[in-house]
Amino acid sequence: METLTTRTIAVLPGLARPMLEARLPEWIEPRWWHSVEELHALAPEAEIGWFDMHHKPPLLEAFGLAKGPEMVDPAFPGVVFPPVAELAGARRQPTQITGLTDIQVSEFVVLGMLAIAKNYPAIVRAQDRHEWLSAAPGIRDLAGSRALILGYGAIGRKIGEKLTGFGVDVVPVRRHAAQGALTPDQWRARIGEFDWIVLTVPGTPETEGMIGPAEIAAMKPEAVLVNFARANVVDQAALTDALKHRRIFAAMLDVTDPEPLPPDHVLWDLDNAHITMHLSGIPTPQSMLRGAIRFVENCERYRKGEPLEPRFDPVLGY
Repeated sequence: METLTTRTIAVLPGLARPMLEARLPEWIEPRWWHSVEELHALAPEAEIGWFDMHHKPPLLEAFGLAKGPEMVDPAFPGVVFPPVAELAGARRQPTQITGLTDIQVSEFVVLGMLAIAKNYPAIVRAQDRHEWLSAAPGIRDLAGSRALILGYGAIGRKIGEKLTGFGVDVVPVRRHAAQGALTPDQWRARIGEFDWIVLTVPGTPETEGMIGPAEIAAMKPEAVLVNFARANVVDQAALTDALKHRRIFAAMLDVTDPEPLPPDHVLWDLDNAHITMHLSGIPTPQSMLRGAIRFVENCERYRKGEPLEPRFDPVLGY
């Protein structure tokens, strides 16, 4: 790629402007968007774009409207909407979110696991009633328990680090054999050994429905399913049935189908279903700052004709 000598139009989220504007190189001409409508109006001008959006269909539409040669988009850890190929044409280099939200998501996971182990919701409700409890409503310890982590990318590794600090025996699933890990063809036969089954896999055809009726039936009664991956990774009907009949202890679900979950959905009323409303990945000031720094670094890579990092792979889907 030739070195750029003129200003390059970058279409960027207004939410990131406080962290990003002072860091932009002089050769970038920013155009800030604050709504879907503004993004779609500006997208055709984009030579570089940061199209970070929680709701994915308008994000995909923005990609379709953009005509620019490169797309810098720290937006997603695994794509769950078709067609994936449209995101990566011959002149485009989409990036992905790896390493930006691992801290906040891992903290949400540990928060939920502790809340379930100690039944913290019961404590909050007792306070609402002005009732002084004489015994802890939850008596499980994280220490000494076992956690299977399916999806050992940046988020999965960060969860593993935190859980290890609590004395949890962490066993990841990895594509290739490694000490202390299970491979994709081994974990199903061992799922009944674990107290916590933590899902952080990307949303790809390979992972869709990987936790179905058979996997849920193989879990032990004390097991807790923790899904911070994608809703379609789990058979939600089978999980709901298992929770209703208490065949497993509980589930913590950051993702559901549909989203938002309708007010009359049965999951709301199950006391062993903990719904966190897909809040874990909503940008925090810290993650936005990490995204801004990475964006600027990628702008320099783009200017020099170097590959962007971390690169989105349309074949793997993340």
